[in-house]
Amino acid sequence: MTTTTVGGAAAPVRPTAGTRRGAGLTEVAWDPDGFWGARQRVNAEHTFAHCIAWMERLGWLENFDRVGRGETTVERAGWQFADSEVYKLLEGLAWELGRRDDARLAEAYDALVARIAPAQDPDGYVGTAFGHPGLPPRYSDMSMGHELYNMGHLMQAAVARLRTKGEDPLVAMARRAADHICREFGEGARETLCGHPEVEVALAELGRATGERRYVDQARLFLERRGHGTLAVRPLLSAEYFQDDTPILEAEALRGHAVRALYLSAGAVDVAVETDDVALLAVLERQWAHTVERRTYITGGMGSRHQDEGFGEDWELPPDRAYCETCAGVASVMFSWRLYLATGEVRYVDLMERTLHNVVATAPDATGTAFFYANPLHERVAGAEYAGEGVNMRAEGGVRAPWFDVSCCPTNVARTLASLHSYAASVEERTVSLLLYAPGIVDVAVDGERLRLRVETAYPDAGTVAVTVEEAPAAAVVLRLRVPGWSREATVTGPDGGAVGVAPGWFEDGRVLAAGDRYVLELGDEPRLVWPDPRIDAVRGTVAVERGPLVLCVESTDLPAGVRLEDVRIDPDAVPRASGDGAVVSATVRPALPDAAGAPPYQATRPVDPGSASSDVTLVPYHRWGERAPSEMRVFIPVAGR
Repeated sequence: MTTTTVGGAAAPVRPTAGTRRGAGLTEVAWDPDGFWGARQRVNAEHTFAHCIAWMERLGWLENFDRVGRGETTVERAGWQFADSEVYKLLEGLAWELGRRDDARLAEAYDALVARIAPAQDPDGYVGTAFGHPGLPPRYSDMSMGHELYNMGHLMQAAVARLRTKGEDPLVAMARRAADHICREFGEGARETLCGHPEVEVALAELGRATGERRYVDQARLFLERRGHGTLAVRPLLSAEYFQDDTPILEAEALRGHAVRALYLSAGAVDVAVETDDVALLAVLERQWAHTVERRTYITGGMGSRHQDEGFGEDWELPPDRAYCETCAGVASVMFSWRLYLATGEVRYVDLMERTLHNVVATAPDATGTAFFYANPLHERVAGAEYAGEGVNMRAEGGVRAPWFDVSCCPTNVARTLASLHSYAASVEERTVSLLLYAPGIVDVAVDGERLRLRVETAYPDAGTVAVTVEEAPAAAVVLRLRVPGWSREATVTGPDGGAVGVAPGWFEDGRVLAAGDRYVLELGDEPRLVWPDPRIDAVRGTVAVERGPLVLCVESTDLPAGVRLEDVRIDPDAVPRASGDGAVVSATVRPALPDAAGAPPYQATRPVDPGSASSDVTLVPYHRWGERAPSEMRVFIPVAGR
């Protein structure tokens, strides 16, 4: 039985419980030249084809061909999780085709499905790294094999297709794979789980889309099994890496591998909502709060350790060794969005906005064909321009690259951008909330009638958001505008022409709306200093600068001749001034210290201050760093006199 609604109401997350839902794919249309609309356009025009070309070039698609032909694999291309990149790309294509027709992308989708479908075994198993001639046996490496992880991404692609177009060969593949997993890993079968969480969120959403409750039950079973030391631990890893050290209900914060932890948490929210598990949801809310307060960077990035690509301990947030994987940013948005739908609390959307503008938007370049994998907040040495002749073997190389040895981020960004506009608004009975601001049209169904709004804004580069009603229901509707937590002096001017001050949270108006009604939200866009918690040792004595939702940074590209990045000190008493889409700050600049050949870095005498000169220093949005040329960069800048 299929319970999903094909068409405009399609969206990545559709809880069957509760009344709050995100906008459907065709209920929001962003202008193609706005901040997010432009990125969606580039994604459709360039990123999908770029990803397909690289997967073809490296043999990742040939892996499916070989299995489908029944050949013996002598040397398989790619990591064991390379299959998932094909599935993530298919998910992105499905969402893109769900919001608009595109013959070129439709042909690409059909061609990919035709190639992967023959690789599925009769019992529903699908995988190109295990279980076939020349390969290790199925499920012989549950810690690192990624078989369930891969099939989870297949299921998420199928959810996108089922909700936008209906049944097709990809959906049939995913159903067979899910049935296989339930047989192999259900009660009384294999009492184990996958080392990389993901199948949980996929099973839960596939269960919602198909009406198959047993998929949700299997997701819950996997959640219950985690945290009991089931998985074999390889040298240099730990059970914490897999979130297999502590049961979910007992953990205080997210820990271990960041992407794994966030995917697991997103799936746990889905299960909690579908099974009305109030206790589980409350635990996840507490874990989110603890993690955001003590283990999250100013950009919204998560993961402070290169070792294990994982979370550090509380307050362990070094800017230069920040990992902040792009995929962790995507997963954080997934987790926060589900918590917002479950609770309606605005704080979850605030973190989504921060992460989207300062992590997800940072990853791709303007062409959509080169990406950051890791997102440090301090780059001490400018990276070398990447030639693009092969894969980049260094995820933390300091430059965007067309492809990586582990190339999970390009496809994750692609699928996220294709469906991102469905996070822009939510509907709950007769309340419509605008959440993410970008120019375009919001046209949502409210009790069978339409509320059509035109949003005009240059956000995030400017703080004015104008919302004009173009069509409204006959009865009253509560219109809510999100006031971000960073805005301290926001005002709203309503249809009556009067301006009122609004605090962070929500502005709402419950009148009977009429065509022509106009609301102007003024959030302000003056740059501001932001001070780190003194318990973060790595940035004590420094300050950052933000403007609107954007974190700013200093690049060596903008420094006066002869000035090094480490010699800049911000004047904490000077007010930053707006400049373009960034800011200018008053700073002191020390002359470069002479090299002391043979001298140790630590001395018994206090260093002599060489003096300093005043200078204005330009800061640019962090999401644009490294675009003009490889550069040194930092977000947290030392304060003068410290």
